[in-house]
Amino acid sequence: MPYFNGYLKPLLNAVNSVRGVSWVYVRSAGALILALGLNTAMAITSSEAVDAKHSSAKLPARASVVPASEGAHRIVILGDSISAEYGVKRGTGWVSLLTQRLAQQKIPATVTNASISGDTTSGGRTRLPSLLRRHAPTILVIELGANDALRGLPLASTRANIDAMIQMAQAIGAKVLLLGMQVPPNYGARYTADFADMFVQASLAHKTALVPFLLTGIADSPRSAALFQADRIHPNELAQPIMLDNAWPSLIRLMAP
Repeated sequence: MPYFNGYLKPLLNAVNSVRGVSWVYVRSAGALILALGLNTAMAITSSEAVDAKHSSAKLPARASVVPASEGAHRIVILGDSISAEYGVKRGTGWVSLLTQRLAQQKIPATVTNASISGDTTSGGRTRLPSLLRRHAPTILVIELGANDALRGLPLASTRANIDAMIQMAQAIGAKVLLLGMQVPPNYGARYTADFADMFVQASLAHKTALVPFLLTGIADSPRSAALFQADRIHPNELAQPIMLDNAWPSLIRLMAP
């Protein structure tokens, strides 16, 4: 695999040498490495209290909001650095672009980005109850799980956390959109397949909306090198509209009357 040896292997060595980096390979028409978070919070959100057991980071006290009338959708994004605008100009991440598109299309909604770089499903599960109480979302978007793989957490634990988050949201009447990720083949064929299938099975079990792989068109693009930041780990500003386009159809269906 010349691509792996010439590009990914040196990158893997570099990533492993950086303390606090959370990364995951992505395999789709070839392998590509993606980082899903430094242990730093970067989010477009109203201020949220972050459980100290999971993160010392603080969320910026800023909300991404489309002026909404009574009965408008309230969308909460619960994710890691992929959704937290890591390394890109504030206001250019896919969640910010979502807010802009909703406004442009005059779809009444509020968007709260509660994503934290480096977060895991355990962290999301711990933070979610307060988010539900504070925002009472009509739609919860979950983009978590890749950092679990990095830390070697059992798939059963990750799946249990995803199940719990979905159930908590559905218990208050919220619809759920699950954004899937993938891990590299060096995790082993069985684990790689099981990890990707975990999102599918969770979605089927709880009847949620699903985007199987949020980074389709980025990780597997012939011009993938142009879609990542200088660290060759995090998607850059050019990649953000692609992520939005991947999530948009499923999200807009959840917003239909």
